[in-house]
Amino acid sequence: MVDEARDIHGIFDSHCHYDDKAFDGDRSELLDRLLSSDSTVEYMMHACTDLNSAEFGIKTSERYKNYYTSVGIHPECIYDGIPSGYELEIERFAKHEKVRAIGEIGLDYHYDGYDRTAQLRLFESQLEIAKSLDLPVIMHCRDAMGDFTELMRKHRPKGVVHCFSGSAESAIELQRLGLYIGFTGALTFKNSKKAKNAFMNVQSDKLLFETDCPYMAPVPFRGKRCSSELIAYVALEAQCLSGVDAQQLVDTTSQNAKRLFSIDK
Repeated sequence: MVDEARDIHGIFDSHCHYDDKAFDGDRSELLDRLLSSDSTVEYMMHACTDLNSAEFGIKTSERYKNYYTSVGIHPECIYDGIPSGYELEIERFAKHEKVRAIGEIGLDYHYDGYDRTAQLRLFESQLEIAKSLDLPVIMHCRDAMGDFTELMRKHRPKGVVHCFSGSAESAIELQRLGLYIGFTGALTFKNSKKAKNAFMNVQSDKLLFETDCPYMAPVPFRGKRCSSELIAYVALEAQCLSGVDAQQLVDTTSQNAKRLFSIDK
């Protein structure tokens, strides 16, 4: 499998977090290698989590030609409250030419102590900002599919539900609403029957691959730090499930990501 993975090229990592502290020791060296001309990785989309993360995304996008960024506030980043003036800050950051989405935004009811009302208010506000700026959204949904789907029906954003963990039925409905569905290394996990079933119900023109790195490293790297080239293993698992060639799947998901994020190179 390792040799097969090395032969896959043209990867678009549609959701990565290279500002995470897991990369503090070798961030620049790793990105230099992954975004070099002879790498198997071609594009990256930084999934912003807060305003500091937005600054990282923009600065890094200015360094690397094929590195793009989103701006937004993740639902897990508001345990100390929603930052004042965030709407104006998001709109200011969004003027940068390499900002191609609002995100990572959404709902997360997984851990104790979450504020459902604050999450819903923040999420809906950022959906409205995205609509006003005509930008797609990168969305997070964990243990909140009911509220999430209700807002999708109400606002009808263009965008992607990343690291999809819902049912096949939810995937079908979200696609009907025009959304893309993103899959990580979790697709390779032995206990990922739900993700596999969902994957089999995603249309080829609505499919994205991502790492969510440094998290969600695929088998045989599960539990280790993930990075963008490991999407090749997600593609190989997807090939086993669908019968579609892994390189073809990578090519398709790359074209889908470029279309979603208005990248015409």
